[in-house]
Amino acid sequence: MSNAAVILSAQGLRKDYLSGDRRIAVLRGVDLEVKAGESVSIRGESGSGKSTLLHLFSGLDAPDAGVVTWAGTPAQPERRALFLGMVFQSFYLIPELDALQNVLMAGRMLGRVGEPERARAASMLAKVGLAERAEHLPSQLSGGERQRVAVARALMNRPQLLLADEPTGNLDEQTGDAVIELLLDLCRETQTALVLVTHNAAHAAKTGRQLFLHEGVLR
Repeated sequence: MSNAAVILSAQGLRKDYLSGDRRIAVLRGVDLEVKAGESVSIRGESGSGKSTLLHLFSGLDAPDAGVVTWAGTPAQPERRALFLGMVFQSFYLIPELDALQNVLMAGRMLGRVGEPERARAASMLAKVGLAERAEHLPSQLSGGERQRVAVARALMNRPQLLLADEPTGNLDEQTGDAVIELLLDLCRETQTALVLVTHNAAHAAKTGRQLFLHEGVLR
C-alpha cells in the first residue's frame, strides 16, 4: 500500500456556516490522504461535519480554505462522474426505471449508453447478487436490494474513489452488515479507494484505517 498512488488528498480544509449573524466553524483544517485500494472510515458525533466533509471530497461543495486533489490534480466537477462514485443513506434510485436502467444512469452521465454499457451494468448487478432482479422497479425491491443497486451504479464507471455516506443508515443490522461486506469486497477486488462515513463502530472496524471527526479535525 505504501507504494500505491494517492487517489484523494485533502489539505487544510476549512468550512464555516452562518447561523443568523454567527459564523460556525464546522471543519477547522482537515488533512487526509487515501491511496488506491485503501479503505478509510470516518466516525463522529451527529452534526460534526462528516457529510460536509464528503461533499468537499466529492466537489459537490467548495471549502472556505484548503485544497482537494483527485489523483494529483485539483478536484473538478466535470471529472466527477468518471473519477468517483457515491453511495448515500437514501438510495436515490429513479422510481420509474428498473434496476438495470438505474445502474446505466451512471454511464449516461458520460454519454455512454451502448451495448458495452448495458453489458457492464448487467455484470455489476450480477456482482451485487441481483442478476435476477434487473427488470424490477425500485418499489419492487427491498431496502437492501435498492442499496445494492446503488452500489452497482456507483461502481459502474470504474471509479478510482468511492465515497459512502452512512450507506446502511436505512437498513436493518443484518442487511447493513451484508452491504458493508459487499462494499469492501468490491473495492478490494477493483482496487477502488473507499471513504466510508458511518456511525457504526463495527462497520468502521472493518476498514483498513479508522478516523474520528471531532471539533472540526480528523484524528
